[in-house]
Amino acid sequence: MKNLKVNLGIAMLVIASLTAVSCKNNNEEGSVDHSTMDHENMNADSDMMEGGAQPSQDVMGSENEDSQTGRIVNDYLELKDALVADNIKDAAKAGEGLVKAFEEFDMSEYEEGQQQELTEIIEDAKEHAEHITMSDIAHQREHFDILSVDLADMLEITGSPKTLYQQFCPMYNSNKGAIWLSTSEEIRNPYFGQSMLTCGEVQKEI
Repeated sequence: MKNLKVNLGIAMLVIASLTAVSCKNNNEEGSVDHSTMDHENMNADSDMMEGGAQPSQDVMGSENEDSQTGRIVNDYLELKDALVADNIKDAAKAGEGLVKAFEEFDMSEYEEGQQQELTEIIEDAKEHAEHITMSDIAHQREHFDILSVDLADMLEITGSPKTLYQQFCPMYNSNKGAIWLSTSEEIRNPYFGQSMLTCGEVQKEI
């Protein structure tokens, strides 16, 4: 009986030892080196920051509107809105902004042929913007007519930083008609202002 108890005790010790060793091995196999994972995650995040991640559409849109072409378009739209409101002072101020934006336009990123076209367009557009800064509202509208054509031609080369609608008034310029650009499809006529506010139609989207 005594020998049986001793044998049972030894057997229990052996089982306990084997269980402890087994648990230890399982813990080592299932354990994770968090320092290694953290280092790898940091490297992955770094790679995304350096070039893997793409900006959101909102960010890209904001950058486009702050570009040199975006600046010209924004000043043009301010001019258009001033003419819609029959506001000669705001139109002149917007014209000044356009003159400066045209003067500072950098064409170095464009091909040689495009640079030549842009030079001709910008020189003409700048001249009409200068006249807008010093003319009565009737003459401002005359120069705005040609300026709008220049800007449309320019955007065919540079692309537009935002969605624009080319609109057309059939009554202006001795019924020859004239175009302008707007961010809205709603007609707000800059050639007749408040007297014929909704005269015109959308020709195309830019």
